[in-house]
Amino acid sequence: MRVKIPTIHANHIGLNAMIVLEDGSMYRGTGFGYPTTVGGEFVFNTGMVGYTETLTDPSYRGQILCLTYPLIGNYGVPSNSIKDSYGLPKYFESDSIQVSGLIVHEISRVANHRECHKTLDQWLYDEKIPGISGIDTRDLTKKIRIKGVMKGALSVSKNEINSKELLSIIKKTKYDGFNFMSQVSIDTAVEYGDRALEPIVLIDTGTKYSIIRNILRMGYRVIQVPWDTSFSKIVSYKPKGIIISNGPGDPKMCNSTIETVVKLFESTLPILGICLGNQIIALAAGGDTYKLKFGHRGQNKGCTDLNTNQTYITSQNHGYGVKANTLNKTGFKAWYINSDDNTIEGIMHESKPIIAVQFHPEASPGPYDCMYVFEEFKHLVEQDKSDEKSTKIDRVNGGGKIFQKMKP
Repeated sequence: MRVKIPTIHANHIGLNAMIVLEDGSMYRGTGFGYPTTVGGEFVFNTGMVGYTETLTDPSYRGQILCLTYPLIGNYGVPSNSIKDSYGLPKYFESDSIQVSGLIVHEISRVANHRECHKTLDQWLYDEKIPGISGIDTRDLTKKIRIKGVMKGALSVSKNEINSKELLSIIKKTKYDGFNFMSQVSIDTAVEYGDRALEPIVLIDTGTKYSIIRNILRMGYRVIQVPWDTSFSKIVSYKPKGIIISNGPGDPKMCNSTIETVVKLFESTLPILGICLGNQIIALAAGGDTYKLKFGHRGQNKGCTDLNTNQTYITSQNHGYGVKANTLNKTGFKAWYINSDDNTIEGIMHESKPIIAVQFHPEASPGPYDCMYVFEEFKHLVEQDKSDEKSTKIDRVNGGGKIFQKMKP
């Protein structure tokens, strides 16, 4: 039987659009999505596909995203009613678009895919997000790489746009030093999975659905808790392990989470940090973090495992990193480093069951080369249950082995 592939046309392309950066740079283009004006931190992502997952990643909260691939939107946007086997949205990482605005070189006027429900243009319009196309995204990306990320404003309008008004919006825009947790974290605890299964507590600092999916895939129940949940509340759930999620902004704004993690270190609970979670663990240990010049955002970022000297292609989305020289005397050591700039991409404790990665092992979008990180965490959880004195972590993706002596 032949399946008819839907073709949908965009309806909101053609308005005036302008970008102004805090250094005074200005770009004019063609607007799409919703006609409005927004401010934010300008960043870029080098991924070729996966824009539905990317745009719904809470780590992008407060940012205006430039996609470097030249044509975006040709396969449209699927329905959010499509669920996976766990009942989670199959193609989205949260319930709404998280970016403040979108920048592309060319927006496809036609979307064509067997699961296409609407165009990218219509999706942005429905969620009141502005977009601009027709600009030189290579020039914009190069500017950000040379000068670093900077604040800016994006406006889409039926009327003529005044650049001076955009400059005034930039002055009011906050990103560094702003706490986004109230915007991306849940308010009350939520459970996923069979209540008969053993629980893993997921501290939600802006988590992606794919992290929840992978915990369920490991055979555990997920208790997702707000970012500022106390240590006593977390241990009252009697979890078998803790995962600290990804999320937006400066990790030093997550004081409540950091204080809780300090207390969790004193327990014997296995802990896994992902992205922002990696930075929070480093800060809780007494290390320090800093802002990267232009961040790591894409699906082809090489990371080298210092234990095996093997390099993996990873999916990344972060603007802050861990200062390597501040890990001394914390009990932690570098686990992964970035193959391009040698920044820290993962840390592990030398005697406790605590591991963390700066990249996204769950991908979505991106390669699944590092899915084994979840299996390594599972091994720590299972080892803790059996009260073994040593651990042997076998990677399930051909990644070699880690041998680590664990203290009682």
